[in-house]
Amino acid sequence: MPLSLTRRGRTVAGAAAIAAAAALVGTALTGTGQAATAITVAADGSGNYTTIQAAVAAASAGTVITIKAGTYHGQVQIPASKPGITLQGATGSSADVIITGNTPASTAGTAGSATVYNLAPNSTIKGLTMQNTYGKGSQALALYAAGDRQVYRNVQMKGYQDTFLSWGGTGTAQVRQYVYKSYISGAVDFIYGNGAVVVDSTTIESLNIGSTSNNGYITAAATDDSNPYGILITRSTLKSSAPAQTVALGRCWHAGNAADAIGQVVIRDSTLGSHIRQAGAWQDMGGFSWKTCRFKEYGNSGAGVTNGTSDRPQLTASAAAGYTAQKYLAGSDGWNPVQ
Repeated sequence: MPLSLTRRGRTVAGAAAIAAAAALVGTALTGTGQAATAITVAADGSGNYTTIQAAVAAASAGTVITIKAGTYHGQVQIPASKPGITLQGATGSSADVIITGNTPASTAGTAGSATVYNLAPNSTIKGLTMQNTYGKGSQALALYAAGDRQVYRNVQMKGYQDTFLSWGGTGTAQVRQYVYKSYISGAVDFIYGNGAVVVDSTTIESLNIGSTSNNGYITAAATDDSNPYGILITRSTLKSSAPAQTVALGRCWHAGNAADAIGQVVIRDSTLGSHIRQAGAWQDMGGFSWKTCRFKEYGNSGAGVTNGTSDRPQLTASAAAGYTAQKYLAGSDGWNPVQ
């Protein structure tokens, strides 16, 4: 169950000199021509730091932290005071850099359980794995995304219950996150929260937990009713080795029993495996009917698409034009990280 709760006009020679100087002091030039610290993490001691958290502590706004191949244990927390930070795997293969934890929310709370707790706006995480190996019995987050305008690209998020949380706090304010060409796995409510989240061109794998009737739920949105957008899954693949028609697309989560938590989810232009339920693809939760939430599908394919059951609401083509990745993420500032 989810939580309760460039500067212009420089000469070519001048730019080259600045770049050389930056390299000497361990910095890199950002797209604006301003210097941003570059830090390397390596578990074997060949970098600036051996732990990711030590690198984050030393970082400033806009720092690029490159992580060499290896497994890194313990929570990584990125504070809101370090906007524009980047964590990136050195090899480009997400399987080579693993940030892992085994902490349940039952002992550490929701935020305490998260292997990566990212509060930094305008941050990017790419080319690595975030996982929580705790398993059945409690919330145990791989990623708690709590900052606005965050991008996750070529990452793996692995967990069991509540793998990936997007949470902007109570009220109408929203955080926005874009997940692209990645992998997310779990069994129970493993993509959830009240943020505006786009999961694009990603593999979403529901774990086979051995049941012949119920192998869990993919989403649990708690979108405030004043916000038109919640979770969008688009151009993605939903897969599982679980038996046919045993996994729900999502549940209606009224976080803290809040009547205004009217979850919003659209799954579109994606391939749905046979594990997806026909009847009961959208589920009630905590005494609230799924019909109190805003759940829709559009333009999907695969064995798991609706065969006409009345509880699989579909968008019309004209309505679907209003539910695109760009619209989910634009907010009031026109942010568009979509690829």
